[in-house]
Amino acid sequence: MTAITTFFTHQPMFALFFTIAAGYLLGAVSVKGLSLGSGAVLFVGLAVGAAAPDLVLPGMLGNLGLLLFLYGVGIAYGAQFFRGLTTPEGIKANLAALLAVVTALALAVGAALLFPIFALPEALGAFAGAGTSTAALQAALAVFGTSAATGYSVAYPVGVAVPILLLGLYNAVFKPSTAAPVSSALHLEEIDVAEFSVLGMTLAEAAVRLPGGVAIVAIRRGEHNLVADSAMCIEPGDRLLVAGNDQTLLHEVATRFGPAHPGGMLHDRSDLDYERFFISSAAMAGLPLGALTLPPALNARILHLRRGDADLVMSPSRLLEMGDRIGVLAPRSSFPALRKLFGDSVRSTGEVSYIGIGVGVTLGLAFGAIVWPLPLIGQFSFGFAGLLLVALVLGWRRRSGMFQWAMPISANLVLRNFGLTLFLAVVGMSSGATFAAAIANDGLLYLLLGSAIAATLVIVTMLIALFVFRLPFDSVVGIVAGTTGNPAILAFANRIAPTDRPDIGYAMIFPSMTVLKIVLVQVVGVMGR
Repeated sequence: MTAITTFFTHQPMFALFFTIAAGYLLGAVSVKGLSLGSGAVLFVGLAVGAAAPDLVLPGMLGNLGLLLFLYGVGIAYGAQFFRGLTTPEGIKANLAALLAVVTALALAVGAALLFPIFALPEALGAFAGAGTSTAALQAALAVFGTSAATGYSVAYPVGVAVPILLLGLYNAVFKPSTAAPVSSALHLEEIDVAEFSVLGMTLAEAAVRLPGGVAIVAIRRGEHNLVADSAMCIEPGDRLLVAGNDQTLLHEVATRFGPAHPGGMLHDRSDLDYERFFISSAAMAGLPLGALTLPPALNARILHLRRGDADLVMSPSRLLEMGDRIGVLAPRSSFPALRKLFGDSVRSTGEVSYIGIGVGVTLGLAFGAIVWPLPLIGQFSFGFAGLLLVALVLGWRRRSGMFQWAMPISANLVLRNFGLTLFLAVVGMSSGATFAAAIANDGLLYLLLGSAIAATLVIVTMLIALFVFRLPFDSVVGIVAGTTGNPAILAFANRIAPTDRPDIGYAMIFPSMTVLKIVLVQVVGVMGR
């Protein structure tokens, strides 16, 4: 054991990547459907840090990991965050989280007032640790000095473990269902025109009879398929190709023109064919679909847009992004020109604008470093919460002039998952020795206090969000992750509720609750000093 400890101490990079590998191996172990996922990296890190107390890693490594994760989350979910501040569901989610944070703080302060064993600085440190908020710890350190760090170091691991265990237990016992996401896949329907009233109408006039999201995209006349033109008139014997995202609705409205006749147009690709092209041209990225006009000579029609694993609803305001795949109906002879127009390079799925990242992170760190005066309290700064707030704004904007803020989904996932893994490994390894020493002394009491605070954050949030506001379970687990704060909890939430709602709930809640924790710790600290 001594030899291993010595080796870890002198080979910190080896210890770091050993922790990452062992953490993911442990996180993949499932016990009755419950697994820790990337959160296990933290616990392996604690074990490595306790076994090699002299192991020193640069603090910047963990900060870099947290920076990458927060920036990636902000860029990915900026639009959802701002919608959450104005939608009924977003307001309910923030209210549930606010009540949970205030209740948890009241528990920490009450413990310090009622039980002499708990000092206020350590209790506030335990509140910051149970809420996994480094920014809140920094606020406590500014008021009390280093004494708050003991409560934080003991409570932080349970601030990750308790929410994961409670969410896993609820999921295993109650097995809540999650609604299947609304499909935005492209569906096609072929119709033989038999309705007398539409004969002689232009396609533009006939399209008025169709609901939003349903469009006539091609027409078969004689033995040839033609791209739909709004000025074309419907003639006897025509066959229409109608496209939409809702298959049931598509079939219902299609029968307004005549009987369905599947397969005839789609099997004949001599005149028109369907192809997907990657968006990798800088001129296309950031362009709204409504502003995208294809050269008439190409005789092409855009049918579909896919981003990552999701089919997107076609709307004029939808912005194209690097790595998107756009589906086009056109003659095969037009495909080379379309490839040149869109770029069509698969490398775009992994490319990011490093100018955009550099400028965006610089703006975020600068905003987080600003010192803000608060009446009767003193001063505070947002820290990394400021970085997240700026990233959310940039993610909402997507692009500003020459700066491309948005990233391909695959690149964003790699960026923030690597950042999350690095952050958890460094935090665990750096606090392992302190954690072991604190547990050996009076740390057990602070461990219990931290567990109670973390459980309060989870239980109050779930009770209000699930049973008072009746929000869906997959949204609630994201709200819980945002309230408790740690990315590992979000990773676990994504495992038990595999929709996009946990990420959206996290993005709606995490920034506002981080700011709230900072302000509450400073207010209570100044009042109790």
